[in-house]
Amino acid sequence: MAERPEDLNLPSAVITRIIKEALPEGVNISKEAQSAISCTASVFVLYATSCANNFAMKGKRKTLNASDVLSAMEEMEFQRREQKGKKEASEQKKKDKDKKTDSEEQDRSRDEDNEEDEESLEEEEQNEEEDLDN
Repeated sequence: MAERPEDLNLPSAVITRIIKEALPEGVNISKEAQSAISCTASVFVLYATSCANNFAMKGKRKTLNASDVLSAMEEMEFQRREQKGKKEASEQKKKDKDKKTDSEEQDRSRDEDNEEDEESLEEEEQNEEEDLDN
């Protein structure tokens, strides 16, 4: 757990980047406003985590999962974001599954290539031995 309240704040570089991406070009923001947004974003993350943890505890689990977070968002009345979150969570799950499948295919392909290389090396060695015998 954090020793100081400041340890719970989100990194200011990340907050600054998000703010700049959200604002139209040419719009500036004061350091005080950045600080205020950073503090409120940190509070939001802590509150959302606490709500999600409540759902995990109700399910007698120690690990928060996407459904806990989405349920927390719904409880906090962020239904519009929650619908987008469900879509993103299912897309991420599909990407992870595809990565795993691709990785397994690459491993199989690599194993096949290694077997072929070993066979060709054995053939070359046999040919060299035959040449030496002649």
